[in-house]
Amino acid sequence: MRIGLLTGGGDVPGLNPCIRAVVLSACEGGHEVVGLKRGWQGVVAAATSDDPFAAGHAVMLDRAAVRGIDRLGGTILHSARFDPTTDTGDHTAAILALFGRLGLDALIVLGGDGTLRSAVHFSKLGVPVVAVPKTMDNDVFGTDYALGFSTAVTRSVDAINALRTTAASHERVAIVELFGRRSGETALVAGFLAQVDRTAIAEVPVAPERLFPLLVADRAENPDGYAILVVSEGAVIEGAAAADLDLSASQRKGAGIGRQLARSFEAATGVGTIVQELAYLMRAGAPDALDRMVGFAFGALAVQLLEEGRHGRLVGLIDGNYASSEIEVLMQGARRVDVERLFDPATYRPKLGRVEGLPMFVY
Repeated sequence: MRIGLLTGGGDVPGLNPCIRAVVLSACEGGHEVVGLKRGWQGVVAAATSDDPFAAGHAVMLDRAAVRGIDRLGGTILHSARFDPTTDTGDHTAAILALFGRLGLDALIVLGGDGTLRSAVHFSKLGVPVVAVPKTMDNDVFGTDYALGFSTAVTRSVDAINALRTTAASHERVAIVELFGRRSGETALVAGFLAQVDRTAIAEVPVAPERLFPLLVADRAENPDGYAILVVSEGAVIEGAAAADLDLSASQRKGAGIGRQLARSFEAATGVGTIVQELAYLMRAGAPDALDRMVGFAFGALAVQLLEEGRHGRLVGLIDGNYASSEIEVLMQGARRVDVERLFDPATYRPKLGRVEGLPMFVY
């Protein structure tokens, strides 16, 4: 069996351990792996190339090629945000022809919601596909966990706690903006683990008249004279229009939610702020132990499913167990924070309910 492998969308720590696991598992089974560079955008470029290997759009992956990559962040296959059915036209026919030219028997796709929706498209057309979820927002439907989430939370907690020294020195309110366009789970969990004063998530509009007095009181009650607010980039001020987060930060008009809140807070209270947008630092660097572990497991499971003839599947963690689902589950939308169960909009704080009996990754 010859397996194609690609990574698409934003990079996250954990992709390289998964790539290594796919290649090692495939080699043990006597299979070949063709790495397709730069996600679906690279696949489209390869489809119009006389020799995708010579043009740098494809590469054979063996044990030597993946040696030591599990210690690296990002993806050795590189990535891009690209929809092969809408961006620059519908390239479906050319991609199917490319798979034939490369002699691919199956395809493993590592990506978030957008990348994996394209995987569903080709699965429906008969391509044997296994999808692997990755996104630090942890918002892929059909799995309790996606690659990159743990490292993003770890990075965020470290940065939040480091900012405490500066916030205390200047007796200000620190506002830390984290990635999370449609789901506030990263902010919710990072804020809880760092034990910040307040957290604003994408699912609940921010009411300044309720949030700001809470932050002023938090600062006053702290002997060091500071407070910390964590906010999802997808959060909006109550009554305001949401930013188009499908655009890059440089393309969007106006400041992000963190700076909007800071300006409003200073005007309303006279208290100074520190604004920190962690942005790409959340996904930079090597994966933590959990993302290495899950990356290895997801990659091995993806190959095992193909060997068993079980394609059209999404690998994942469900109720704390490694499992797979029908790939079409991805089309049901995005996972979002269960506000009623996990968040108190009145206090802008996570709710920690009964823990006993809950599996890991189900908060």
